[in-house]
Parts: sequence; C-alpha cells; structure tokens
Amino acid sequence: MSTELDDLTRMLDQVLETSGETTGFDRVLWETLAGLGLTRLTAAESVGGSGGGWPEAAVLLAAAGANAAPAPIAENDLLAGWLADSAELPPTGPASVRTVAVLGSDGVAQHVPWARDADTLVLLWPHGDGHRVMQVAPGDVEVTEAANLAGEPRDRVVVDPTALDGVPVPATVARELHLRGALARALTMTGASGRVLDIVVGHTTTRTQFGRPVAAFQAVQHLVADIATNDALARAATEAAVASVLEHGFDSTATELAIAAARSCAGHAASTIVRNAHQAMGAIGFTAEHPLHRFTNRLLAWRGEFGSVRSWDDALTAAATAAGSAGLWSLICR
Repeated sequence: MSTELDDLTRMLDQVLETSGETTGFDRVLWETLAGLGLTRLTAAESVGGSGGGWPEAAVLLAAAGANAAPAPIAENDLLAGWLADSAELPPTGPASVRTVAVLGSDGVAQHVPWARDADTLVLLWPHGDGHRVMQVAPGDVEVTEAANLAGEPRDRVVVDPTALDGVPVPATVARELHLRGALARALTMTGASGRVLDIVVGHTTTRTQFGRPVAAFQAVQHLVADIATNDALARAATEAAVASVLEHGFDSTATELAIAAARSCAGHAASTIVRNAHQAMGAIGFTAEHPLHRFTNRLLAWRGEFGSVRSWDDALTAAATAAGSAGLWSLICR
C-alpha cells in the first residue's frame, strides 16, 4: 500500500477500535466518520464527498469488517450515494444516513440494510426497459424491522407502487449496483476474517493444556493453518477484483468475473474460517461475552448478501464453460 493508505489504515484502527462493542446503529461513530470525510469517501467533492476511490474504500470497508462497525458505511456511500448521484438527485449532508432499497414490481424490498436508521431511502425499481430512482423520507414508506444472523438491521420496506415517480436510469445501473454491493461485502468479509484469525492465534498461543500452549498440538495447528490459507485466498481474490474495477470499470466482463471469483472465494472461505475458529476456540467462542461470534456471525450473514455463494459459483462455471478448453487458461490468468 501507499503511504497515504497506510496512514488511513492506522487512523481507522484508532477510530473503529471499540465500535463493535455497541449494539445497533452507532450515531456517535457516524458523526465521527462524517467529520473525517469518510461517510461519502468516494463521492465527488462537488456533491460533498471526499473524492476518494476504490483503493481507499477497500481500506475503509476492511477496517469496518475487522471492527464490526455498526454503521451503513458501504450502503451510504458506495450504494445509495452512488445511485443518487447517478440519477442526479439532490445531495444530502455528510452526517445524513442513506441506504438503498431495491423494490419489486409490488413495491416491496426485503432485507434492506439499516432502513430503520436511515434519514433518506434511495429507491430503485424496474420500469419498462430500464429502472427508476427516487429518494424518500422514512415516513413515506412502511418499514418492518428484521435482522440478519449477526443482529444487523435488515428491514422490510413497502412502498405504494402508485406513489412511485422517479428519475429514469438505464438497466446497467441496477447491474452495477449489484456488483458494487457484492464487492463491498467481499471487502468487509476480508476484514472480519482477518480479525477472526487474530483472535484464534491469540487464544491458541496463550491458552495452555497439559502443560503446553494449545497451538503446540498438531490438530490445532491444522485448523489455524486452514483459517490463514482461506483468509489469504479470499483477500487476494478481492484485491484482484478491486484492481479490475480500477482498470476496466464495472461495465466489463473481466470485472464481473473478478467479482464473481472474489465472492466465491470469500464465501467458501467463510465456511471454513467459522468452523475452524469455533473448533479451535472451544466453548468460550460461543459465549456472548467473547468477541468471536460478532465476526463469525457476520461472515455467515454477509456471504449470502448481493448473491448467494452458489450464484457466484454458477457465474464462474458459466464463464469457464463459455471459454472452453482453448480459452480457459487465459480466462484464469487474465
């Protein structure tokens, strides 16, 4: 990383260090992030953003995952903020909270992140050959509270379809929104998996059984090695996806393939990391007082958002089949 990204990493470690200890949306943390220009990190300065890019966003999201930050960091900036800017909707203040709800034709959106805490909801729904976008206040929609496995808000939003009258956007906007969300979740997962590795290594090297550290037992070493291997694989695949976005943008088959690989690797890695971590930690890892579950539950929840692991596996399989024997190697090495 560059010196600037190193500095950003160190600052985020300090800002987010104890954020995961708070349940529910942390408004104080959000105002701190807003004061640092991090709530709209990648937005253009002309709309009140900081003018950052995906490299900076990757560092922020990984730090958020590593600290279980209770705030809609990806949703506000990379998703709802980007979607509103694409439709040239009015910008909101830096401390304002926005999230995005993708509606069906019936006006219903399921599992909307942080809808109950949002100051503004950015709605996207299909219309003709494209889509439409509009911003609404929470009072203009019906929000039914729900949560994912980790207890994070994933609410149900219902809008009267006859009240929808937004700005038209092309169908490609919806596809990019899905890819952005998928990549954002993969980046956040790498932060959480890295924190799980740190927790497990710290526990197994300090806890003793039969007069020696738990880490001295070969079976435990294998568990930890598998965690480290899967963490590294997911991280490398996700970094490659960010590099593809920088080189090709989202309107590219190369980027779609890279994001599919990142999500597939991160999803499969999460299964192994969570299983091995709890085996290595024993009963203490399941207790409410221990921090491990805050990260393992998030890994299990996030791997199914913006596409299931199976759907990303299928995308990779389809690409490999289409490439055929003559083009498979160049596809893998691209």
